[in-house]
Amino acid sequence: MTEEDEGRADALFHALADRTRRAIMRRVLAGEHSVSALAAEYDMSFAAVQKHVAVLERAGLLTKRRNGREQLASGDVAAVRSVASMLVELEDIWRGRIARIDELIKEDPPCP
Repeated sequence: MTEEDEGRADALFHALADRTRRAIMRRVLAGEHSVSALAAEYDMSFAAVQKHVAVLERAGLLTKRRNGREQLASGDVAAVRSVASMLVELEDIWRGRIARIDELIKEDPPCP
């Protein structure tokens, strides 16, 4: 993994580490929402929701576009898939280690 890839992974996992941002992602992956509509669902200020949306946008997990005075947010499925791919990569590393431990145990049976 390159340094750039590591930085992107940091941004993605940082963005998804927050419960509110994960909830926003669930909503925008289901369909485009205005930031105002997103903010109406949370017990926090509009500015706070905008900050959460900005973190997700900087991480590349959602995109925004203007429609008149509204900002419309949509989830980026490809970015979410890249997160899933990173997790699968880590899982494969651990599965390989566990398989190697199993092989070592089979090669060296316990003494009677």
